[in-house]
Amino acid sequence: MPAFLPTAIENKLRNLTSQEGLLQVNTLYEDAGREYLPFVTQVPSPCAQALNTEKSERIECFLAGDSRASEVISLAAMHTLWLREHNRLAKNLKMLNTHWSSETIYQEARKIVGALHQVITLRDYIPKILGPMAFEQYVGPYKGYDSTVNPTISNIFSTAAFRFAHATIHPVVRRLDERFQDHPDHPKLFLHEVFFSPWRLIKEGGLDPVIRGLLASPAKLQIQDQIMNEELTEKLFVLSNNGTLDLASLDLQRGRDHGLPGYNDWREFCDLQRLETETELYTAITNRSIVEKIIELYKHPNNIDVWLGGLAENLLPNARTGPLFACIIGRQMKALREGDRFWWENKHVFTEAQRHELEKHSLSRLICDNTGLTTVPADAFQLGSFPTDFKSCEDIPGINLEAWREIFHQGKFMLFFY
Repeated sequence: MPAFLPTAIENKLRNLTSQEGLLQVNTLYEDAGREYLPFVTQVPSPCAQALNTEKSERIECFLAGDSRASEVISLAAMHTLWLREHNRLAKNLKMLNTHWSSETIYQEARKIVGALHQVITLRDYIPKILGPMAFEQYVGPYKGYDSTVNPTISNIFSTAAFRFAHATIHPVVRRLDERFQDHPDHPKLFLHEVFFSPWRLIKEGGLDPVIRGLLASPAKLQIQDQIMNEELTEKLFVLSNNGTLDLASLDLQRGRDHGLPGYNDWREFCDLQRLETETELYTAITNRSIVEKIIELYKHPNNIDVWLGGLAENLLPNARTGPLFACIIGRQMKALREGDRFWWENKHVFTEAQRHELEKHSLSRLICDNTGLTTVPADAFQLGSFPTDFKSCEDIPGINLEAWREIFHQGKFMLFFY
């Protein structure tokens, strides 16, 4: 969930009757004894239902810190993992520190979850997006909190650059069995079949088949001939619209609505060469037919929308972005880290022992702790073959919460370090 939530929303997400600092969970359904997200209070909610569903059997939209949590079942599964992780941490912190109040436990668990988001995102995900050279150039090692750095999200990042990921969305959602083969009871689905359909999680096998599908399936191949697949450009469904939409058109129009300068202006901002002719465009986009089509539509490189130009660029080595988006995303990540006085590596946020434990964690460990999976890739962001590239959960390191134990010593409380 977002780092800071309005109190009214946060209170809806919390179980304020618990003494363990827990988040609300679904009271009607469980996933083999594990929690689901709670439902929204608006009934009936606008989420889709299975055919011939009786009124009493409706599965409503999920309630989470982000209203898009029900958009596709894979996204709902990730939100659910973090809900379970918060509650798992809270329960264990309560056992370690029985004198802690519910509020203290909630805030400490929330603080750990926020740190894990930072660890997993910047250490494990972003380097694979930017590639090693761009990551070193734009992000580099952490040197501590800098009060002069503005950590807020830039318009170009949120509106264009980070939406590169729309080009990585696979048109098919696979659900796999314990041997990571296509599930006999829950076959693969096209993306448009899982839009705002939380019932498919609850009624069709729970989280585990979906998580296995995410771990063992590649992202969509990023090729210049097909930047986005038809599931998104012809069949996108959102609750606020009665018809289907085109996500590529939305992304282009969003940049214009936000007044973003064009592709060449942003290349100049990133100290990249302006591309003033069709011939110069070939240096950034080697697919000649794409360049010809762009020139036919835009007439001149200065007119190119930044979202399209950035997506069409040749990918950097071992990266999923071209030079322009690597620059914009990298600069944003560095600002988010350097300008955040609560960044997990800042020495005033966690103790040295706690930072050491946080470093052990990973998305693979998160999955081990909060699903029925017993084998996972060592790196959940690296596609591998089962079982060759998978490891037992027993061999995946995780946090030892003893670093958060507080003991009574000489009339005051202190943290006990291992």
